[in-house]
Amino acid sequence: MIKELYQYRELLKTNVKKEIRGKYKGSFLGVLWSFLNPLLMVLVYAIVFPYIMRIQVPNYLIFLIAAIIPWNFFTICITQGCNCIWTNGGLIKKVYFPRMILPISVVAAQTINFLISCVIILLFCIFGGVGLSIQLIWLPVLTIVQGMLSLGLLLILSAINVYVKDVEYIVSFVLNMLFYCTPILYTVDMFPERFRWVLQVNPMTHLIDGYRNIFVYNSHPNLHWLVYVFIVAVVVLTIGILVFKKLEKGFAEEL
Repeated sequence: MIKELYQYRELLKTNVKKEIRGKYKGSFLGVLWSFLNPLLMVLVYAIVFPYIMRIQVPNYLIFLIAAIIPWNFFTICITQGCNCIWTNGGLIKKVYFPRMILPISVVAAQTINFLISCVIILLFCIFGGVGLSIQLIWLPVLTIVQGMLSLGLLLILSAINVYVKDVEYIVSFVLNMLFYCTPILYTVDMFPERFRWVLQVNPMTHLIDGYRNIFVYNSHPNLHWLVYVFIVAVVVLTIGILVFKKLEKGFAEEL
């Protein structure tokens, strides 16, 4: 599989470029929306939660942006990629290429967008008085683990979505629910203790905490939970590859 993907590396590279440029094609602000979208979200939450919901967290604006940008990376991978096989149906029926290139292209493009968007977090840290630390060397590790987890889920969902079109709508609902089951707007200790296990089993909880540690608190991620997320990511990615390879045989007939 790796050898085949390597042989089609130019197609993969072209698809990644298309994913990056195509999202904002025809838009006046273009790629600037990659920065504006999370900033506008943060602005709304920064007004609502500290002043209306009375949440008291030091450096709440930076606390928020260090979580919302990684969360956007995750959700955009899933929501945009869920339909990637359908949208390329014409190409799939005409020529052969490794179908796995399509979801990989989505995750690769969003990884690049995410790393560019991290500049926003860095600027907030610098001008917000938090500063920068050597712990930022953990950023590639967190990004790779999150990319593996996102790709594994995307391989499963994009393949099933070819046969069951309702998947993309179900995914949208589940992601909205998951947003509130991930400590993005609040800290873990604000959650009722008897229900904290819900947060603990959620891999995104520990990834978000990891990003906050390196950006906001100038400390390394919790290695115990990082290993847990890595294991989950490897398992999900393995299952994703197996499911995708099994279901891709019928893509051309279903599209």
